[in-house]
Amino acid sequence: MDWDLIIIGGGPAGLTAGLYASRAKVKTLLLEKLMPGGQMTNTTEIENYPGTPKGTTGTELAFRMEEQAKEFGLTIVSKEVDAIKVQERGKLVLCGNEVYTAKSILIASGAEPRKLQVPGEEEYIGRGVSYCATCDGAFFSDKDIIVVGGGDTAIEEALFLTRYARKVKVIHRRDKLRATQILQERAFKNKNIEFIWDSVVKEIKGTALVEEVILENVKTGELTSMPIDGIFVAVGYVPDTKFLEGLITLDSNGYIITNENMETNIPGIFAAGDIRKKPLRQVVTAASDGAIAAVMASNYIENLG
Repeated sequence: MDWDLIIIGGGPAGLTAGLYASRAKVKTLLLEKLMPGGQMTNTTEIENYPGTPKGTTGTELAFRMEEQAKEFGLTIVSKEVDAIKVQERGKLVLCGNEVYTAKSILIASGAEPRKLQVPGEEEYIGRGVSYCATCDGAFFSDKDIIVVGGGDTAIEEALFLTRYARKVKVIHRRDKLRATQILQERAFKNKNIEFIWDSVVKEIKGTALVEEVILENVKTGELTSMPIDGIFVAVGYVPDTKFLEGLITLDSNGYIITNENMETNIPGIFAAGDIRKKPLRQVVTAASDGAIAAVMASNYIENLG
């Protein structure tokens, strides 16, 4: 089936774009490799999304966004995109053995958790190493765990994990946090959270499960062993642009470069959300990107005649 617009990625940018495009009677398909909501579903509490005075969970907001977009006719298919091809007759989206064609494409594939790239990390994923507190926190009831990172995500994860863990230690490579002030205040007041400054994880060890980490003090170079039951990694994200294969212009960090209309270097291909080079990555900014991209894609399609 041919589509007017194909959206790659079902986070807040993709879902908002799907809502706007479908409401404008643009025949729209959204492809999402996991479940709609993207990284937003890993957020335990969203307090700064307009219209939610008591806050909401990422999962709840994702469900409402998906439901609203479907009300206007958005089609969502669970597929992972392997590549995009641009031809004279249109644009192709390759998913395994299936090929979808469209007049326009919106890339909203977001970003994935950045890994530590240390010995033992890959080996113990699912056996003590996690990148999602809401997914795995309950497995660490009355356990000693660490959270690696110093930004909003790391502190949100640490606060959430105190619901389950006996002790949460935050490992940060600097001597102060980068998280917003309100999150810092909550974390510093929480008696179950301890901070280990100027330190990085050098190795993760264990047998069947994670049992210890080796830490290095970045100022002194001293190595220490810390017994733990689990490690939650929250050191930022990397853009999911592997499937683009040099098609779209990226910045030095791999994010898609667009103008204020969400247009990429290729006419008819747009980008929105965390995948885009931008100064702020939040649910509300992703939704804004998605709305703009959908309107601009609709205009592009209409001008094709």
